[in-house]
Amino acid sequence: MTGIRLTAPAPGWAIDADVVVVGSGVAGLTTALRCAAAGLATVVVTKARLDDGSTRWAQGGIAAALGEGDTPEQHLDDTLVAGVGLCDEAAVRTLVTEGPDAVRRLIETGAHFDTTDDGDIALTREGGHHRRRIAHAGGDATGAEISRALVEAVRSAALHTVENALVLDLLTDAEGRTAGVTLHVMGEGQHDGVGAVRAPAVVLATGGMGQVFSATTNPPVSTGDGVALALRAGAEVSDLEFVQFHPTVLFLGADSEGQQPLVSEAVRGEGAHLVDASGTRFMLGQHELAELAPRDIVAKAITEQMHLHGTEHMYLDARHFGAEMWERRFPTILAACRAHGIDPITEPIPVAPAAHYASGGIRTDLRGRTTVPGLYACGEVACTGVHGANRLASNSLLEGLVFAESIAADIAEDHPRRTEAVHGGDATPAPLLAPESRTAIQRIMTRGAGVLRSADSLATAADELEALHRDAVADAVADAGSAGTAEAKVTVPGVEAWEVTNLLLVSRVLVAAARAREETRGCHWREDRPDRDDEHWRRHLVVRIAPDRKPVLHRTETAAFPPVRPSN
Repeated sequence: MTGIRLTAPAPGWAIDADVVVVGSGVAGLTTALRCAAAGLATVVVTKARLDDGSTRWAQGGIAAALGEGDTPEQHLDDTLVAGVGLCDEAAVRTLVTEGPDAVRRLIETGAHFDTTDDGDIALTREGGHHRRRIAHAGGDATGAEISRALVEAVRSAALHTVENALVLDLLTDAEGRTAGVTLHVMGEGQHDGVGAVRAPAVVLATGGMGQVFSATTNPPVSTGDGVALALRAGAEVSDLEFVQFHPTVLFLGADSEGQQPLVSEAVRGEGAHLVDASGTRFMLGQHELAELAPRDIVAKAITEQMHLHGTEHMYLDARHFGAEMWERRFPTILAACRAHGIDPITEPIPVAPAAHYASGGIRTDLRGRTTVPGLYACGEVACTGVHGANRLASNSLLEGLVFAESIAADIAEDHPRRTEAVHGGDATPAPLLAPESRTAIQRIMTRGAGVLRSADSLATAADELEALHRDAVADAVADAGSAGTAEAKVTVPGVEAWEVTNLLLVSRVLVAAARAREETRGCHWREDRPDRDDEHWRRHLVVRIAPDRKPVLHRTETAAFPPVRPSN
């Protein structure tokens, strides 16, 4: 344990449960439903409303070997190629072999996928896939449909849910085992302010951390809260340097910030072309799959073309689809483009890469267990080893489904008993950043640790982040000395301050890992180290936070993950 916690009031209320699931995307809600079905008293905590997580924004679909002639082995091969030597093959094999039945169980739960005239699931292709194996819903609204079905199932099962709640820190007992979480509920309701859910099993399914960058496809709630909580609790994270930048995000201007509209890879899967301003396709000859190469390759190619032509974006040309196909297959993307003054039926779509997905996260084993007993992680917040250095398109929803079921089975089998939480009176409060620091962090990360990195850019980012951290520590010391006086400038604990403090922590760890990995691999692109170096870097970087709040890095000796805990 680090002994570090967020500065927050003591819990003023509490709920008792067998398991608390933090997050309401496909990973969180699937875990909760399976735990409840096993007879476990289950509480779901979510930062906004139940249907406001990243799952709802997923356009393309969910990958599984469901089509005629396709096999889990072929899906495994495509995943391993995309992961550039760093996937855990056992984790990938679990994903692809258990995936088809997990999708069928999702359908039994109530999700409706698009079908062919014969009634079979309609399948499309995306980047890195050699076969059509992407099931989709509502044309390009797969995530929304999956979210709808799972939310309805959770409400039908009458699960205890706490919405509009930001998770703060892990509660542990005297032996360091998980005993629940503290959280802050925003707004009115049965619970308000800081409280606790006391449970011997905690499942983090909090999604990603895309908001560390200025432009991202992630929703505003994706501030790395789960990774930050886990780091403060002493858990190990891995592969955080591998941030996937989606190649085709609608370009809204060089100064645009916040959540950006995604133009799904499925558009390219149906035959759209990437072109420059003159209409020339530039992916031909760069990869055997051209526009359907893995995402890291396409993002790099677009970035290189932007540098070559001195422009801020490239174009995605799908005018040949025609109005009927656009309206039937991609209604959500069509509406988003038109809302920004672009009609893809008559003109190419301006696109540029933007932060999209964290391939790394809290290190887990194949049952979702982390290095902290009783703490589990699932979905984008976790690093199961499935994605390696670059996630294969549409494997994310499947990962959430498959490993959620493994986690629920493990908790039901173990059925840990509740223990008394030690509330950490001697814990060191993490100095809170002022909310206005959020923009500074995002701009530092975008400049220094974005799609293209170097030793110099990362060193500058590390220095600037460290300066923000030092300033926060100095302000906290000054505030303690001047409390109650006119000179006090205390950063008041609250949602915005907690979020930006989490953003700083995960940014510092990400940059530390990116500086250490002196090669280019997958979605980690070092312009000063342009080659892949398997001899030295076909390894994982495992990071934890020391009590002095500094990242401590460890490079594994092989491409295999070490065991999560000796007892496992």
